[in-house]
Amino acid sequence: MSTKQLALKRQSVKGGNPLASFMTAAAWISLAIGLITCLFEVSDFSDRNLGLMVGVGFLVGSVQIYMIGAAIRLFSHNRARNE
Repeated sequence: MSTKQLALKRQSVKGGNPLASFMTAAAWISLAIGLITCLFEVSDFSDRNLGLMVGVGFLVGSVQIYMIGAAIRLFSHNRARNE
C-alpha cells in the first residue's frame, strides 16, 4: 500500500492582498469621516440636514467597502490555497 504526498506551497498570509489592505484602510477612513460628519451635524436631526445624510452615507458606505475588502481577501486566500 503506498500513499501519495502532495507538496503544497505555503504562502505568507501576513502580507495578504494589497487591494484588500487598501480597501480595509479606505473603510476605516470612511467610517471616521462619517462619524465626524454625523457628530457635527446631529443638532438638526431631520432628513433635510444634508451634512447628516452625507455622514450616514459614509457610515453605510464604510461597511460596504469593508465587506468588499474582506471578500477580496477571502477569494485571494482560497485561490492561493488551490494553486
